[in-house]
Amino acid sequence: MDALQAIEAKYQALSARLDEATLRLWVAAEARSLGRGGVSLVANAVGISRTTIYAGLAEIEEASKASKKRGAASAATGKSTLRVRAAGGGRKKLIDLNQGLLDALDALVEPTSRGDPMSPLRWTCKSTTRLAQELNAMGHAVSQRTVCDLLARLNYSLQSTRKTREDSHHPDRDAQFQHIAKAVAQFQRQRQPVISVDTKKKELIGDFKNGGREWQPAGQPEQVRVHDFIDAELGKVNPYGVYDLTANEGWVSVGIDHDTAEFAVQTIRRWWLEMGRPLYPKAKRLLITADCGGSNGYRVRLWRMQLQHLADEIGLTVQVCHFPPGTSKWNKIEHRMFCHITNNWRGRPLLTRQIVVQLIGSVTTEQGLRVRAELDENVYDAGVKITDDELAAMAIERDAFHGEWNYRIRPRGRSTA
Repeated sequence: MDALQAIEAKYQALSARLDEATLRLWVAAEARSLGRGGVSLVANAVGISRTTIYAGLAEIEEASKASKKRGAASAATGKSTLRVRAAGGGRKKLIDLNQGLLDALDALVEPTSRGDPMSPLRWTCKSTTRLAQELNAMGHAVSQRTVCDLLARLNYSLQSTRKTREDSHHPDRDAQFQHIAKAVAQFQRQRQPVISVDTKKKELIGDFKNGGREWQPAGQPEQVRVHDFIDAELGKVNPYGVYDLTANEGWVSVGIDHDTAEFAVQTIRRWWLEMGRPLYPKAKRLLITADCGGSNGYRVRLWRMQLQHLADEIGLTVQVCHFPPGTSKWNKIEHRMFCHITNNWRGRPLLTRQIVVQLIGSVTTEQGLRVRAELDENVYDAGVKITDDELAAMAIERDAFHGEWNYRIRPRGRSTA
């Protein structure tokens, strides 16, 4: 039998017991034992690539160097480094030695479903250090690092909360969305102004922490107060915004007094005089989309009365469509304008009212958003009451579909036809 046949016979006898790594080392050892031409001979006999054989030779060479180092170390210490472990040998896994460990950990992490609902950990942080302490107190000797591994084995991971649940919504919510979309499309086709209005979050004025991060020289963060106690002199500001859905432009009045319906409508008035009227010189109607609550809520009598004054003053029919309860995030102003304002002043303390105005007025986007802002230092009384007689004198018409959400206010003294 020649060398080629001998190698082929060996391969046939061993192939069923060789995995990929072992086969690579075996063919490399055979090739090295044959000397010159051994790689080609083994490749032809076994049907394996020469590249694989050369890779095996490199592994054998590395293993030989490592073995020599271990031999030198054992000669110096007099201890043998050779370990031969039978199948199943070695230290047992902790979960094999402690059958109840996984169940105990699972019960601590999720006590309401698998353990005691009154578990102390239900009301504390479930850190791996705390979990390890609790397990050790229960008689399970385990480290914090092992707890991390066991949690992964139980398919747990660190996660933050996610906003997915909404409050119980009105059965006509989707129908109201469609109603608003239809009204907006109709006004835009007829080149009539459509605006979205809302109040932005109140902001503290002074050297207070503002969310977000901004580029600063390394190691030199801007210093701000530790506590967010309102400054008696500077107080807060109430930014109220108007966003033009068609022109992609906005107006923000930065109020320093109460956020009332009078303040809200005054902001709309200022937008119309400064931005709206020049854009829509032939306008006859104005559509306002707003939330259901706050200063522009559908139940606020002062809101409707102030809109009546606005309609009388500018000579436009003011039509209002409110978003259903619990759907304020769908208001266009929130993700078309307010989000860019927040991003523009991230990581910066709002030291003065004028800085707030300047930061809002400097907002731009790649889509062409333009925002104007002014300080409104007027005083707006809170708790103003509108009587039934004043309400009855309004020229208000309600839609057949949810008239409390959809209505129009005509200038008094004009035809309602």
